Amino acid sequence: MNKINQLFANNKDEKLLSLYFCAGCPTLDSITDVILAMQRRGIAMIEVGIPFSDPLADGPVIQSAATKALKNGMTLKKLFSQLQSIKDQVQIPLVLMGYLNPILHYGIEAFCQACVDAGVSGAIIPDLPFDDYLNVVKPVADRYDLRIIMLITLETSEERIRFIDQNTDGFIYMVSSASITGTQKSFDEQKQAYFRRIDAMHLRNPRMIGFGISNAQTLKAAQDNAAGAIIGSKFVTLLNEAEGDADAALDQLFEALDN
Repeated sequence: MNKINQLFANNKDEKLLSLYFCAGCPTLDSITDVILAMQRRGIAMIEVGIPFSDPLADGPVIQSAATKALKNGMTLKKLFSQLQSIKDQVQIPLVLMGYLNPILHYGIEAFCQACVDAGVSGAIIPDLPFDDYLNVVKPVADRYDLRIIMLITLETSEERIRFIDQNTDGFIYMVSSASITGTQKSFDEQKQAYFRRIDAMHLRNPRMIGFGISNAQTLKAAQDNAAGAIIGSKFVTLLNEAEGDADAALDQLFEALDN
């Protein structure tokens, strides 16, 4: 069974926490320490960012991380090599998050094969048109048992959400707002009503809520209305401040999530 499906099947009553970081930041070779520290500290799933020069959906924190990673020499080929070297040590799901352009340059088939070889269970491609997903990417990904995770927002129609739910597997990424990534102190009533509305749809796929989660209040709001939460910008900031010391960054993150 794909590790993503296994995670949700085995933790139906748990509130999961997934973290994002950008490969190649703060250093080119920090990926091993970061992933193994997350696994050791109980993180349920890890999103590994593929650095790209024009990350349209990302805020300044992740944009800066991507720029730094590219300057450090990170490439998709290098990322796969690094992940493959620790494949046997990683038991939790790894999900690559990146934009379509580098993946197309790598080749869809080659990308899916490299994911399998590196122990990657899924991919999030924010700018992948859904029709292209259905007709081009999904048939290839399915052959490799790779989950392509789609995003929904407050503005996504119920009809569209149900169509996505019917044609994807793994989980649905619920973007907490229609804006770019970045931390928020709280979710307003409009966003919480959106969480409740999607929860009431009783979708087939589990949902994870991301964008803006950085403290106890936003974490609770996400975990109360979904299978779990995804934290990106907050952890990327702390990891940079800790100069790549993942355990120190995780200590700071857990402290922030308690307050």
